[in-house]
Amino acid sequence: MEYKVMPFIASIDRNKENTKQVAEQLETLIRNQTAGGWKYERLESVSSYVQSTQGCFGFGGEQGYSTAHQMVVFSRNF
Repeated sequence: MEYKVMPFIASIDRNKENTKQVAEQLETLIRNQTAGGWKYERLESVSSYVQSTQGCFGFGGEQGYSTAHQMVVFSRNF
């Protein structure tokens, strides 16, 4: 079994924001990959921590922060 993991970042028009746009973008990604022989498995949320930077003499540094990314998982048999 082979797996493919792709980031999914929905793009929403600020003036027309709705979940239908997000669903259509995800559906398009799934359709494109299944046309290439991949089977949709699931959508995963992956949390990570971005390390802080110290800057020069403590100035200009940035604090660390947590972030989450959506990953679409596909599989296929050899």
